[in-house]
Amino acid sequence: MELTRLIVKGGVISPGELREVVNIALEEGLDSISFGSRQDIIFPKGFKSLEKTTLGKHHFVYPDQKSGNNIVSSYVSTDIFRNTNWLTGNRFLYVLEEFKEQPKLKVNITDPKQQLVPLFTGHLNFIASEHEDYWYLYIRLPKWEKMEVYPVLIYSWDLAKIYYEIEKISEEESIDIEILFTLVSEALDTNNRTIDKPLNIPFYPFPYYEGMNRMGIDQYWLGLYWRNNLYDLDFLKEMCDLCFECKIGKICITPWKSFIIKGIPKDRKLEWEKFLGKRGINVRHSLLELNWHLPVAMEWALNLKTFLVRTLDQFDISTYGLNFGISEYNRDGHYFTSIVIEKNELPAALESIKIRDTYNVLFAKNFDPNTREYIVHSQDIDKLELPTILIELSRKYFEELGNSVSETTETKQKKEKPQLDIYQCQECLTLYNSEYGDETQGIPKGLLFENLPETYCCSLCEAPKSNFKILEIAAN
Repeated sequence: MELTRLIVKGGVISPGELREVVNIALEEGLDSISFGSRQDIIFPKGFKSLEKTTLGKHHFVYPDQKSGNNIVSSYVSTDIFRNTNWLTGNRFLYVLEEFKEQPKLKVNITDPKQQLVPLFTGHLNFIASEHEDYWYLYIRLPKWEKMEVYPVLIYSWDLAKIYYEIEKISEEESIDIEILFTLVSEALDTNNRTIDKPLNIPFYPFPYYEGMNRMGIDQYWLGLYWRNNLYDLDFLKEMCDLCFECKIGKICITPWKSFIIKGIPKDRKLEWEKFLGKRGINVRHSLLELNWHLPVAMEWALNLKTFLVRTLDQFDISTYGLNFGISEYNRDGHYFTSIVIEKNELPAALESIKIRDTYNVLFAKNFDPNTREYIVHSQDIDKLELPTILIELSRKYFEELGNSVSETTETKQKKEKPQLDIYQCQECLTLYNSEYGDETQGIPKGLLFENLPETYCCSLCEAPKSNFKILEIAAN
């Protein structure tokens, strides 16, 4: 189904801009909007073309238009999940501001240390390096068979310049990475840097991105998720007003059909909780419910997800750290979840006959979507067989968790004698024991304290991670 989209550069929108968008949608007679996987806003079919004056600076892409791809960015993760030290929220905003014209190609600008925003789903993927203000560039232009690495690191203030030059060059036929690099170097004077080591992408379990969470000492961030991806316009309007009152300047859309509000002052937390409670909004879905990526406005996908979540829930299956995608058949390699359920296409000759749908199940190598390698686990499976296969794969994930492909003798010995550590909160003396994890916050058994996210806080008094002191390290 073709839908009207509103481009939201980098997934970052101000409360004022969102309120204008909500008003436009209300005038069109709509009662809800949705979010897309490229951090854009999606409107139902039948959204009429608007006057230029109504549109203001908002960039709408209508179903019959091919132009206009949103820039995806991991600005949403800064300050709330682990990140590269130099890559602050402001740095992201400055870089995004450099993109004046609407890109024709898909652009991703991301931090490799966060898990929330996919790194490789663009045609051009700028990924932060350890060197301050320098980025790797991974390119896969529309007609390219595979992804290529640009041979140098790119300076922050050259990102947009290089993008627009590549966009221009990409319209020509038969361009490979060497020709591309030569042409860009001839056309532009840029401040490149030699790649001294390959990009390292650490693997961490997928984060819990919902509810009210501590951010620094005196602020909170709020993640909101609607199961059906239909966000009520009256609610959004009221929420924008509350953002104004709390002097919150940015609302961030995630690729998981949800959004995050950062910087809620400590003294307004109760007001926000009351606001959500009055409207009966659930901010504590299970991880099993949250970690799914579905196509927008496809009822069959939502129904399948509902069936799978309910069934897995009955089996009490832990899926912490995994995420799932449901898709129509697509072998272009643009998936970004640990496990993918593909619906097979019906042969044209059989379309008139009522046949049950069948599915393929794929999983990412090491269950890490950033490897960009998918292994087919099962093919032509009936819907009723899917839960058993997902349970099998989640067990496989936990068995292999922490194993590297080539283990040294030292790591083998470490695995034979796993270390357990116990840390204590200095405020209320609550213990964190890695043997048990912390179920209240979705932390699995066996996760060492040092590997907890920086946003971890005491489950009793909400003191930050830094308030914990080591009590004991014991080897089994």
